[in-house]
Amino acid sequence: MATSLETKPGRTRRRRTLTQRDARTGLALVSPTLIIVLAVVVVPLIWSVLIAFQRMRLINVGRQGVFEDLSVDNFLRVLTSDALWSSLGVTFAYTIGSVFLAVSLGLLAAMVVRRPFRGRTFVRAAFLLPYVAPVVAVTFVWRVMLNPEFGIVNHFGENVLGWPRGIPFLSQASGSIGILGAEVPVPTALLTVIAFAGWQSFPFAFLFLMARLEAMSTEPEEAALVDGASPLQSFRYIVLPQLMPVISLLVLLRTIWNFNEFDAIFLLTGGAAGTGVASVRIYELLTVQQNVGGAAAQSVVLALVLILLLSVYVLMMRRRGEKL
Repeated sequence: MATSLETKPGRTRRRRTLTQRDARTGLALVSPTLIIVLAVVVVPLIWSVLIAFQRMRLINVGRQGVFEDLSVDNFLRVLTSDALWSSLGVTFAYTIGSVFLAVSLGLLAAMVVRRPFRGRTFVRAAFLLPYVAPVVAVTFVWRVMLNPEFGIVNHFGENVLGWPRGIPFLSQASGSIGILGAEVPVPTALLTVIAFAGWQSFPFAFLFLMARLEAMSTEPEEAALVDGASPLQSFRYIVLPQLMPVISLLVLLRTIWNFNEFDAIFLLTGGAAGTGVASVRIYELLTVQQNVGGAAAQSVVLALVLILLLSVYVLMMRRRGEKL
């Protein structure tokens, strides 16, 4: 009995040693990735937050100390600036419109190719082209298509639809549409970049929704149709509730990405004509005004606003029972 009791602590120590060895091996395998993430993501993030508390110009970035002259002046200047709030308003409008359009087009495309038909594989592949094409190439094509002088869109509108003149889609901040005798103002350039963002990113939503539709059983829909339900009722009460978790995830991801969108807007309009989103405003602070501290402060404010909005959205989804 004494011998068996004496061996138990030794076995426990041996097991702990094996566990520690496994942990050390796992840490050694993960450490290269961890070091890269720290060097590429965490360290620049901390440095940008520190820069936000310094009055730093682009010309003295390399000469200024890391903890030199820390203050909240940049945040006070940014928060009291009308440019920040106007750019945030444009950013919210752009994000909401582009996310709604991308998810709606993705859902429509997924429903179109859900049933087998001849050439379905080709149509599926064609739907992916806007997402995989280089953004520089597709923005150039859109700029040519929407040109008010020789663009194909205005040519079609003038010769077929009877437009009195070409519409400068990318340089007109506000136009008007006659509805029932009243002139309704329309943010032309902003709606154009929203349309471009929805067109470019809808294949991402299409892939997710198509995969979910492929995994769904068609028996409940067939039973509902036999019982007299219309296709629209079948979609609303049977298909759509099963797609809501995927749609919630898509809205979350697209909101993060579109809220920080820069390249497509900059290439299409340069942030002019009412399309000056917050990311373009940060770029102008950094390059035009050479105010590194102000640009960093506005980027921190933008990140905090995004975190707050996403937290509210996740909380709402959890209360509805959705799992993200």
